[in-house]
Amino acid sequence: MRVRVPATSANLGPGFDAFGLALGLYDEVEVEVTSTGLTVDVVGPDAVAQDETHLVVRAIRSTFDLLGRAQPGLALRCVNRIPHGRGLGSSAAAIVAGIVAAAALTRADLGPEFEAGAAANPGNPGVARPGALSYETAADPGSAALAGSAWMLRLAHDIEGHPDNVAAALMGGFTVAWQDVEGACCLRVDPFAELRPVVFVPIMRQSTEASRGALPALVGLPDAARTLGRAALLALTMSAAEPAGAAQRARTLFSATEDLLHQPYRLSAAPATGDLVARLRALGVPAALSGSGPSVLALAVGGEQAAAAVGAASSDFSVAPLSVDRYGAHITRLDPVE
Repeated sequence: MRVRVPATSANLGPGFDAFGLALGLYDEVEVEVTSTGLTVDVVGPDAVAQDETHLVVRAIRSTFDLLGRAQPGLALRCVNRIPHGRGLGSSAAAIVAGIVAAAALTRADLGPEFEAGAAANPGNPGVARPGALSYETAADPGSAALAGSAWMLRLAHDIEGHPDNVAAALMGGFTVAWQDVEGACCLRVDPFAELRPVVFVPIMRQSTEASRGALPALVGLPDAARTLGRAALLALTMSAAEPAGAAQRARTLFSATEDLLHQPYRLSAAPATGDLVARLRALGVPAALSGSGPSVLALAVGGEQAAAAVGAASSDFSVAPLSVDRYGAHITRLDPVE
């Protein structure tokens, strides 16, 4: 199998540990079942483990265990394009890639829905949407059955520790993730068509654990209440169903990306990132820390605002204007069964 998984940006300002956005930057993993052993070939700028501790391998093993299958030998080739330690969901992409690949490789255990989907496209490896667990052309973003992907989301959350990035990586689009008594859940919508994300990636890395260590145990009620209102506003503004014009949406999105729960504390420890967020917002560009940082996400509305955002970058950051990924994890079968 070949699995392609998008980068993601979490929080988007006020949606702490809940909001995620899938971005048009992808890691790819080819997975082959072998009789024994493990080989991991990695292409990319970041050094990663090439043994059983590799995150894709761990996710594959966890999925085989969950599905009650014997552990196979594995040969992996990973092409890593998502920067590590920059708040763009590299670990979530690896986890989702492993789970989705293992789910496809064990298709005999996934029931008639998978087999019916495969039979519907004879001779065509196609693309599998993880929500439907079937081989199909991805012509209808957002049509995946969330019930079909629920176990994958919950397993990904168990490995990652928080659901925001893994939900967006799995489902694409804009996601709101939460936890209930049964585990992680998510709701997915298509963002509005004029959204033009711009990502600013610094040279320095930062671990999520270190970033979380900067957060206070308690925040004041006024800050919590203000941020809660902004989060609700952001969810409405991001939806393609909201009929606002571009200018009104840009103004609303600017207000909606304000946060008082986590960003003030994280940005104080990353002066260059904090300065860039301030410059972008001074231009009226909705901008926020991407995940735990230190990358910055600008949620530009239309090409003109995206160009203004790109022009605000300093030499401390590389700039990547990106599309919104609306499909999530894709599977291509490299050796379709006749």
